[in-house]
Amino acid sequence: MTQPPNQLDLPPVFEPYREKLEATVKPYIQIQTHVTQTATLWQSKFLGLPYLPKPTSPPKTPAGDYLYLLAQINFAEVPNLEGFPSQGILQFYIAKDEFYLYGADFDNPTAQTHFRILYHPNPEPDESKLVTQFDFMPSPWDDDDRYMPFEIYSKYLSKPDSCLALTFHRKTAPISICDYQWTALTGFNPLAQGPDERNIAEGEFWLMLDSYSQQFSGHRLGGYPLFNQNDPRLGSQDDEPYVLLLQIDSEANGKIDILWGDAGICNFFIKPSALKKLDFSDVLYNWDCG
Repeated sequence: MTQPPNQLDLPPVFEPYREKLEATVKPYIQIQTHVTQTATLWQSKFLGLPYLPKPTSPPKTPAGDYLYLLAQINFAEVPNLEGFPSQGILQFYIAKDEFYLYGADFDNPTAQTHFRILYHPNPEPDESKLVTQFDFMPSPWDDDDRYMPFEIYSKYLSKPDSCLALTFHRKTAPISICDYQWTALTGFNPLAQGPDERNIAEGEFWLMLDSYSQQFSGHRLGGYPLFNQNDPRLGSQDDEPYVLLLQIDSEANGKIDILWGDAGICNFFIKPSALKKLDFSDVLYNWDCG
């Protein structure tokens, strides 16, 4: 049977909560990756060489070590998403460290010392005005690549601009089960209620929850996040909650793999008022293991 337009395809256990779930639906941008060695400096990408107008240089840690480009989003390539920029280049940098933290500080997740967010509102179209030589920077693949959430296969290691090019698609989805607002908005607590009076076998019940959660995996801009552990926003006393800015999931494609610890997931969050002002100084960065 064909699903009516705009109606959620829900597992049976969620049917009693359909109206509340449909009220939470909001758009997001799905991101798909493509291995390339020919990405331009302006292009949206994971890894690779950054867009840098002269005479700027990549950000550094307090100790003076360069951060590496984790992600670059050129909003000229992204379908319109309410609240997000319609132009400009947004960059996410992280440190490569021996503690396998990928630049995260779990005690102070908004401290941009070992990660950094940069925004270029009006990208320079003249390449002669950009940094094009990056010999001063060590390759992300120098030393032990376990210090980075990526693995690269030897065929792609020879070029420093090997990266994952990105394409974007506008989608919609309801709230994810692991979002801290789930129980308040749906009235359903799976951990407390379980299969309950619907007489659903426990194994089938958890398979339904898992199938619902699968739609939140993958890379995305905006929408609702997915976690393997707890929502880092849980218990925050801020008057304005953080919303998802960017999610980068683990992904194995046999060329350049993404691996956050043990098949984990990475999220960057921002407050809507800061995003509206294009102020990326207060961004919450978190990743967790599978």
